[in-house]
Amino acid sequence: MHIRHPSHPLYDVIIAGAGPVGLFLACELGLAGLSVLLLEQAEHPASFLKQLPFGLRGLSVPSLEALQRRALLDAVAPDMCAQVGGASSRRPGGHFAGIQFFLDDVDTARWSYRLPGAFTSPASVTMARLEAALTARALALGVTIERGCGVHTVAPGDDTVRVYAGGQVFSGRWLVGCDGGRSTVRKLCDFAFAGTEPALTGYSADVTLGDPAERQLAAGRHATPTGMYSFQPPGFVSIADFDGGAFHRSAAITREHVEATLRRVSGTDVTLTALHRSATWTDRACQASTYRQGRVLLAGDAAHIHSPLGGQGLNLGLGDAMNLGWKLAATVRGTAPAALLDSYTAERHPVGAQVLAWSRAQVALMRPTPGATAMAAITRDLMATRDGATFFAERAWGAMLRYDLGDGHPLVGRSAPDFVLDGGSALSACLQPGNAVLLDFSASAALRGLAQSWSGRLVYVATGAQDCLGLTALLVRPDGVVACASDGVPDPAQFARAASRWLGAPVQR
Repeated sequence: MHIRHPSHPLYDVIIAGAGPVGLFLACELGLAGLSVLLLEQAEHPASFLKQLPFGLRGLSVPSLEALQRRALLDAVAPDMCAQVGGASSRRPGGHFAGIQFFLDDVDTARWSYRLPGAFTSPASVTMARLEAALTARALALGVTIERGCGVHTVAPGDDTVRVYAGGQVFSGRWLVGCDGGRSTVRKLCDFAFAGTEPALTGYSADVTLGDPAERQLAAGRHATPTGMYSFQPPGFVSIADFDGGAFHRSAAITREHVEATLRRVSGTDVTLTALHRSATWTDRACQASTYRQGRVLLAGDAAHIHSPLGGQGLNLGLGDAMNLGWKLAATVRGTAPAALLDSYTAERHPVGAQVLAWSRAQVALMRPTPGATAMAAITRDLMATRDGATFFAERAWGAMLRYDLGDGHPLVGRSAPDFVLDGGSALSACLQPGNAVLLDFSASAALRGLAQSWSGRLVYVATGAQDCLGLTALLVRPDGVVACASDGVPDPAQFARAASRWLGAPVQR
């Protein structure tokens, strides 16, 4: 095979996979001024799996905050149905194993350090719209995107990584695999990837129902003695068939097969006159033991796979990208403190493990067994209470995500509240350039001087706010996570230690 060498001799970062995770990571790195190459196997981004109804995804609270902090929310908004600040009507807020909880049962006031009007529930977006917005931003930031260029060989070295893709060879200082659940990068670089095998084959299908079959299927989700199905009129059907995942990618999906499976699971004599589009999935749940090996890293489904129940996968991957981007950029620029890049696995691996456990628990409740049915009934009763609905929403929406950054203020490790600052701006606007922010409500001369020691990496903002939540100062990492906070007289030494830990050594003057 002829190998063509591109004109760009060395990229700072090569990313495999131009899905939402790879694109968002590329945006983060491009924002930091790095040279980024994005390699994508597909020739064209269009796919029915990214359009309605297959491509509808829920964006969690952390994902909405991340998009807002990078001025991307408005670009995604045309296809978004946001639910901000609670709800006044009885609308579904999500589900666990097909069991719904409702927005008006969720008590968001129990979530400390969340301001009124902040994101407190998910919003819907199509994958097509999300990818289009991220692609436009990546290109505007100078990211190079090569389509029809799937990775087939990786040769990591001490200082660079050579990547062979689409008949070309590329060199980068770092390689990030964002190339999905069957990640070539993960396999080529021998990342350990362990977990549990599937219990079911899931089907999503756009069909035409024969009369009177449409009247035989009730709208909504339904647990049955043989599995679970849902029907969204006029013809979108989802099925969970507990066959051990035997059918997934094992044969062509035909109208006859989907009809027979739906009949068996639903217990009806439903007739499908046409199968327009369909896809299968499973609940196989695996996770890489580490997200970094040398100069190769993993993010998104390349690092962890699980069932799509509850829509956790996209949000988990976007969280990976937001966490990794600024850390990798600082490493490339040579300003990163020791072990900063290792904190990516340390912070994100536990979040991934929790999502996998959440996914397995849902499948366990969905099994068509007497024990699972009994547990599902108890779970349904629990979710109908205010405490139960609030707990499930907190977990499903990621509203109280916290990294373990050590002892300290209860806000440390959590998402920074989006304070409305004097003058009408917001903290999220201060984070849009991708820098850290030292927000000082106390106007401390010592903190102002401290910020100057990290000039170029830290923006100092001394102002008041509509509601300071009792805080006097906080140091916010570029990803919007609070690294240090004070609700008394700020201790400059404490803030200096936090700045050194996350931003590296101060500037020598």
